[in-house]
Amino acid sequence: MRQAGYSYVGRDERIEEEAYERRLSSGDYPKFHVYIKREGDFVFVNLHLDQKEPSYSGSPAHSGEYEENEVLQKEAGIIKKVFSD
Repeated sequence: MRQAGYSYVGRDERIEEEAYERRLSSGDYPKFHVYIKREGDFVFVNLHLDQKEPSYSGSPAHSGEYEENEVLQKEAGIIKKVFSD
């Protein structure tokens, strides 16, 4: 993921996923956020775009884009290239 410009955020042992992010500006948002889960020989990548921070304190919810669009497709292509090289 570092080859694609991502920084390691942490690992959730409960669901066995690693989190990575790639900021699109000098601030915390917007950023691409990726969760990766490995199962045997397979790697599952969950990608979304966080547009802004959570709206209120204590809430993990944020304005994120999960639906397939041109921006996410392009970023997914970059990640796929890293895994296929």
